[in-house]
Amino acid sequence: MQFRQGTGDTDRLEVVSERLPLFPLGTVLFPGVPLPLHVFEERYRLLVRDLLEGEPFFGVVAIVEGHEVGAGAARELAAVGCTAQVHEVTELPGGRYHLITVGRDRFRLDSVDHGTPYPTGRVTRLPENPGDVSASLVREVVEAFARYHGLMLAAAPDAGPASALVPGDLPHDPVELSYLVAAGLVADRGVKQRLLAAEDAATRLAAELGLLNREIRLLGSLRSVPVTDFPTGGVNPN
Repeated sequence: MQFRQGTGDTDRLEVVSERLPLFPLGTVLFPGVPLPLHVFEERYRLLVRDLLEGEPFFGVVAIVEGHEVGAGAARELAAVGCTAQVHEVTELPGGRYHLITVGRDRFRLDSVDHGTPYPTGRVTRLPENPGDVSASLVREVVEAFARYHGLMLAAAPDAGPASALVPGDLPHDPVELSYLVAAGLVADRGVKQRLLAAEDAATRLAAELGLLNREIRLLGSLRSVPVTDFPTGGVNPN
């Protein structure tokens, strides 16, 4: 398993690294966002048992090359991941587990250890900077995301009974808003990974505004979108 080197300001942080259990996934986790997991591989069952006996934190890192299941299946990992805190564990028949976790802090992946029962790595926590963000940028993103969400619901009526968002439903804290929008966008893994790795909330929000405006234009020209493209918050198997 390899990891992709980071670039930019995150490489110049002089912060002591720490060792963290890793859970490579075919998805990108953002701070503050729930992530349900169905754990069935033996190595990750061991991870869950260790989490229950110790600190309930592990690192979620998106897979750049490879896949989730099987030792050595994830051949390359993203440079930036997110810690997950376990909030609920349900033991299932056959030694499987269902976890409810929530993203906490971003980290830079410094190295990966192959000689442990489940993947571990040395990581450096990354700061959460709002950056040079204006009130007008926050307002534009809030309005665009609410419109985008409404168009998605209208175009995919079978996605469920969710109600359309209004601007008042959304946070105006730039960091919190940037992660909520990143998680809610229907976008490929590479786009989401770049949003996670953005150096500050202002950079992330500006990128998201461009993506939202593009998607709003596209949705306005379509009669429907595939239901499978709609964010449903489903379970991620390991």
